[in-house]
Order: sequence, then structure tokens, then C-alpha cells
Amino acid sequence: MWKNYYIPTTIDKAIELLAEPRTQIVAGATDLMLEIKRDHNPTIETLIDITRVPGLNEIKLDDEGWIHLGPLVTHNDCADSSILIEKAFALSEASWQVGSPQIRTRGTVAGNIISASPANDTITPLVALGANLTLRSIRGERVVSIDEFYQGVRKTVMEDDELLVEISFPALPPDASSAYYKFALRRAHAISVVNAAAVIRRQGNLIKEASVTLGAVAPTIVHAVEAETYLVGKKLSPDVIEQAGILAVNSAQPISDIRGSADYRRSLVKVCVERALTPIAEGTERQDYPDRRVRLEMPGRVINPVEETALLSADSTIHTTVNGKKLSVENGSQKTLLDLLRENLLLTGTKEGCSEGECGSCTVFLDDKAVLACLVPAPRAHGADIRTVEGVTDREDLHPVQTEFIEEGAVQCGFCTPGFIMSGVMLLDEIDNPSLEEIKLGVSGNLCRCTGYYKILSAIHKAAEESSE
Repeated sequence: MWKNYYIPTTIDKAIELLAEPRTQIVAGATDLMLEIKRDHNPTIETLIDITRVPGLNEIKLDDEGWIHLGPLVTHNDCADSSILIEKAFALSEASWQVGSPQIRTRGTVAGNIISASPANDTITPLVALGANLTLRSIRGERVVSIDEFYQGVRKTVMEDDELLVEISFPALPPDASSAYYKFALRRAHAISVVNAAAVIRRQGNLIKEASVTLGAVAPTIVHAVEAETYLVGKKLSPDVIEQAGILAVNSAQPISDIRGSADYRRSLVKVCVERALTPIAEGTERQDYPDRRVRLEMPGRVINPVEETALLSADSTIHTTVNGKKLSVENGSQKTLLDLLRENLLLTGTKEGCSEGECGSCTVFLDDKAVLACLVPAPRAHGADIRTVEGVTDREDLHPVQTEFIEEGAVQCGFCTPGFIMSGVMLLDEIDNPSLEEIKLGVSGNLCRCTGYYKILSAIHKAAEESSE
């Protein structure tokens, strides 16, 4: 694990700290914590947590028609942004399909970009949109196009002392449309087998400009150049879409891995490109996009700032609020939040299942967001408000979700139950009387090996009915 953990109050202070050797920025930490646990990045000694710096989670449209994303903009923020839904829909659509609700509450688009996996969801539409990345260090600032940013799998031009401070791209004009299609092995918690994004600009019925990009079929995100060239000047008819899909295969250089063979991926390229282009042709790209996006976080939440830059080392004390009680915790600064809760505070209701952010059994609330405690560094609790299953309600009796779990027999071995309870409670706090589909989305980041989910869904549905009475 790390030795020191800084929580700066400004971006300039973060950049100053980043100039020191063996340092690493941390924001969502959904990828970084896995790397640290697996010892893939053993040189890290100091983490710099920028999640308490105000103003870094904004999405703005400037007077010149460019959209700007700060480095703390999460996938939930993108999926829910009216600016992006209207003027860069492919990015909203891709963000909505990242991981699970608990991943989307903390995982940032900037982190997705920097991790540089060709299977990442948001990079493909950002390449299609022609994004620029602003990198800053104590040496100055530079702007790099996203096409030039990548050098290979998990390799970028970013220097160790640079911070990605902004993502920007031109908003699509009224004559342009965009879409994203992802083929994965399940609906949630799934990395792309192949994904594709399309940005089409038309003049009348004919295509004036076309950008078609492919993910998970080469060392980096690639343009389907032959398909792009072919599309210009044509009407987006079914025959043209099919031929574009065929030509896109020529840009793929896939490998075989656990998710699919190279030949399988090549065949999927045609399918994914066709399924990205078809809704654009029909004008139905937003048809299945939900009007209410389940975020598992409270609307109107604000970031809890820190008054001054904090340094938490091995012998530091974490001052936090857990289940409404102010606590001071010793010997917890080099752990995950999950281990801090279980080992230091003996709050063992929060369970350790996969330790990789896959099962949802460690779901807790962190500053009014449902998060996976196994992927949160414990020092993030400093100055924060945390709620676990032991304190899920301020009432003397059980929360309606807990009551209905008992009444409906939604518990068998019980190991996953605390995570489901937490997701269900946050869902009902966020949305009054959610639909069955919204309940399914709310618990899509939680896995159960016993119940078959029917009783779990029924319990949350009945709790929602009780809460709305």
C-alpha cells in the first residue's frame, strides 16, 4: 500500500505535490485500487486525492460551442448531463453502460482515459467526437488531441508529473447525430468485447462528415477509416449501413482473450457498427435511453471540502463521521475503507466478497453516494460522512427495505444482503416509487448466488410502495 496520502484543497497544490517522485493522483480509484492490490504499480508511495477540490466536477458549454469536462466528472455526471445528452449523446450513452451504479458514482471519465484500456467505454466516443486533453504540471500546460494521447495498451504520452485537468470537444451542431453500441457478456459489470461509436453530420439526406471508431479490437481506439470515407456523400440507408459495417472490419486488429477470439471480434465489428449507425438513420438513438437515470446518489449532493491540505501517513488519525457519530480512527490510513470499517470500527455488516468491486457486498454510503468500500482508500473517510448497514436508518425500528427483506424471504445465506439493502435504500432515497426496471438497475451492481433475485426485487418494490404511502 501507499505510505502517504494527501488531500489538497486546490488543483495547484495537487500539481505541486505531483512533481515529487513516486506520486499518483487518485480520484475515483476504481482502477487504481485494483492495480495497488495486485501490485501492478509497486513504485507508488504517495497518493494525492483531488476529490475534495471544488469545481472539478463541472460540465460546461462555452460561447464558442465547446464542451468542457473537469477531471472529477463521473460517469453518472455524463449519463445525466442535459448538455451531453443533447450535444454529445454517444458519450452519455457510453457512460451509462460503464460498470455498475456504484462504479459510476465514483469512476471518472478522466480516469477512464488515463487507464488507456482499448476496451474502456468512454474513450471510443471521445475519439469520435475529436476530443482534446489538457495536461498540466509545474512545467506548464499543453493540449493533446485524444488520437495522439495513446501509444498502445495502457500507454500514453502523459508524463508522471502531469495532471489531466480538462477534457474538451466541439458540441455537435443540429445537423449532427451520435450513437454508441457496446457488445458485452452481461448488462452490468462487463468490459466490452467490442464497442463502436458513430458521429454523423448530414446536409439534407446526404452524409457530409462521418466518424466511426472502434474499441477493443486494436491496441488503441481506432477509426474505421474505410467506412468513414465510404459513408461521405451517401444516404444512410440499410444497404449503406451494411457496407460500412463490412468495411469497418478492415480496421480491426483484435486479439483472442477470455472474452472472445479474434475471429469472433472481427465478426462483431460489423454488427456493432451497424447497431451504432441504424438508430442514427432512424432518428431513434435516444429512444431506449431512460428518462430517469438511476444514480444511487442523492440529488443536489455537494463535495465536502477540507479546510487545509491534509497529510495522512501510517500513524495519522482519520477524523470521520460514521452512522451519525464523529469518530477518530487510528492505524487505518493504509487500508481500504472496507478494512477500516471491519477491522478498526468492527462494523462487520459490510461484507468482503470479491475485493475487486464486482459483487457489491461492500456497498456503503460515502457523502451521500453508494460506493464500493473495497475500492475506496480509507483516508478518503477523513472529514467525510459514511453510513453502513448498521446505521441505515435513524429510526428505532428497521428500514422498510430491511422489513420487506424479512417478510419476502429475500435472504438465504445472507452474505450479499447488506449490499442489496444499501443499494435499495439509496434507490428509494433518490427516486420516489421506482419502477421494476429502475429497481433492477439499482441493484445491478449487486450479485447473489442463492435467491435468484425475484424475492429481492419484490422486497424493494414493496418497500417502495410502503414508503410512498
